[in-house]
Amino acid sequence: MAVKGVGRRIQVSDEDRLELERIVRAASSEVRMVERARIVLAAAQGMTGKEIATLVGCSLPTVVKWRGRYAADGIEGLCDAPRSGAPLTHGPETRALLIAKACTRPSVTDEGQRRERWTYEELGQEVGMSGSQAHLILSRAAIKPHLTDYWIMSDFSREGFEERMGEVCGLYVDPPENVLVVSIDEKTGIQAKAPTKPDQPPGPGRPARREHEYTRNGTQCLFACLNVKEGDVLAMPSKTRNRFDLIRFLDVLEAEIPVVEGQEIVAVSDNLSTRGTKEVQQWLKDHPRWRFQFTPTHASWLNQIEIFFSILWRRLLKNGIFTSEQDLAEQMLAFVETYNQTAKPFKWTYTGKVLEA
Repeated sequence: MAVKGVGRRIQVSDEDRLELERIVRAASSEVRMVERARIVLAAAQGMTGKEIATLVGCSLPTVVKWRGRYAADGIEGLCDAPRSGAPLTHGPETRALLIAKACTRPSVTDEGQRRERWTYEELGQEVGMSGSQAHLILSRAAIKPHLTDYWIMSDFSREGFEERMGEVCGLYVDPPENVLVVSIDEKTGIQAKAPTKPDQPPGPGRPARREHEYTRNGTQCLFACLNVKEGDVLAMPSKTRNRFDLIRFLDVLEAEIPVVEGQEIVAVSDNLSTRGTKEVQQWLKDHPRWRFQFTPTHASWLNQIEIFFSILWRRLLKNGIFTSEQDLAEQMLAFVETYNQTAKPFKWTYTGKVLEA
């Protein structure tokens, strides 16, 4: 099958045509394979090389190359040829030893230094190869000893987890009669940062620009309380977060939340140590309409106030500019007031499915 003559038709079998058309249609096909399949199908129609290049959007040499590869080897010829370069010189036993080493923790050095992660050079020295060869072998095995993923997971198997989780979710979905359910927590370490130069607004084809360097103007904490039924929030900025700050916030809530005869206020909260201090416990005794409902350990995702904190971060704190701690505190309170104008309760959709690590 001659292919060098411009416009000469190449022969494509019915079987190959079906496969080439499938490659072109399939969303999962590689872009390069789609291009090559389109070249062959166009050449089978007798189109010239220039016509094919214009149709496919490639160069004439590309058309000539893949048209010729198909003529010589069929569809298999459209696949990439093995790349040049020296092959790996280490056998399967050495590679297996390298992978095993990479999946263990390094030993203590002769000087007594503990090591948590390998370098590629260290791994190469352990099995007798260069660091670059160790990197190549481990990359092909999808092992990355230089990376660490951090995670924390609720202990679903811990005794009493299901019961405590059910109590919290029950308060959200179907609270007892004459019970007000609120969700409280603190967001800590909020930085008041401001860039050293003013922002540049966006323009056509250009995003907004911000100076990379910034000044640190202090930090603030934010105590917040979400009314689960109504969705509105009460908040109090604070420089610190200790048991006395918590009591100050509880005093604010006690003053702001109207007293309803016989009503109990249940505050869903995490297990932070300040909750169990004698001062806070005494406050609860002095205010009998209040009680805490603690979430299980490592299950702060059950606390709905965390959803509000996420909204606060995305809409204000992430890109906000704050010239002082006072400015940050005022902006957070202004955000809360604005948020409350359109606040709605969150739709709690947790179905009890066990999360996967």
